[in-house]
Amino acid sequence: MCRQDLNPDEAIPMTSTPKNKEPIPQSQFGLLRIRRFAPFFWTQFFGAFNDNVFKNALIILIAYQGSRMLEIDTNILINLSAGLFILPFFLFSATAGQFSDKYEKAMMIRRIKLMEIVIMVFAAAAFYFENMIALMLLLFFMGAQSAFFGPVKYSIIPQHLAPEELVGGNAMVGMGTFVSILLGTITGGVLVQLENGTIWIGLTVCVVAIAG
Repeated sequence: MCRQDLNPDEAIPMTSTPKNKEPIPQSQFGLLRIRRFAPFFWTQFFGAFNDNVFKNALIILIAYQGSRMLEIDTNILINLSAGLFILPFFLFSATAGQFSDKYEKAMMIRRIKLMEIVIMVFAAAAFYFENMIALMLLLFFMGAQSAFFGPVKYSIIPQHLAPEELVGGNAMVGMGTFVSILLGTITGGVLVQLENGTIWIGLTVCVVAIAG
């Protein structure tokens, strides 16, 4: 019987070991300290935060000044703005999933993030000039940007975490999303009611988009 020696240079892949050999943290909160997860977590956190700062500030602006700007009932404008943000998820989610499968995910996240920065720069200008039509159009584009980010957000996690880290990683993303929604909603509501609140909102969404 012939004996076949193993080549010592050939490594047997270990699916439970991350590619960059970083140690597996003892809890899901430890994921925030490792480079495989932390940059992605904060990118999605600040993205969701920005969405809700913009959306809630716009809704409050509509509630107080919408009828003066467009001479349309404020209830209609508030419902329309909510629909404009949700509509892209219905229109583009399936397409976004196909793009997520077809293209490299890190590249897609960078391009989607660049799209967010561009949208927020235009949003800052629209807030400054209190252009309600432009703000509602940008709300639709922001919803589209979020719709394309959603499938990538969850599909990229298994590429960077070991199998035993996936549950904790998904839990952290879910927790971070809801915390950012809460903080963004509060921040948007507070800033828009300050003196020169529309300017503060514009600065905030631009800074957060660039920082995230």
